[in-house]
Amino acid sequence: MNKAELYDVIRKPIITEKATMASEANAVVFEVAMASTKPQIREAVEGLFGVKVKAVNTTITKGKNKRFRGRPGKRKDVKKAYVTLEEGNTIDVTTGL
Repeated sequence: MNKAELYDVIRKPIITEKATMASEANAVVFEVAMASTKPQIREAVEGLFGVKVKAVNTTITKGKNKRFRGRPGKRKDVKKAYVTLEEGNTIDVTTGL
């Protein structure tokens, strides 16, 4: 994949309390494209950050039903990838992609 395709797979890093706790276990959490597969996510992370990936786990978080100015709506569904890195590899998500 070229750089543009790699950026299409990984949307943005997720920085939450749970994601910060995962970073202590040498894992990083990213929001990824809904159609992306685990091998594509592995290739994108290794290509963009120059690290070795040990494992990739994905989950889809369903969007919540909300009301906005009295009108019902729904937030979008989000696919998250929990990427575990090999020992000695790190990614600093605070610097951005």
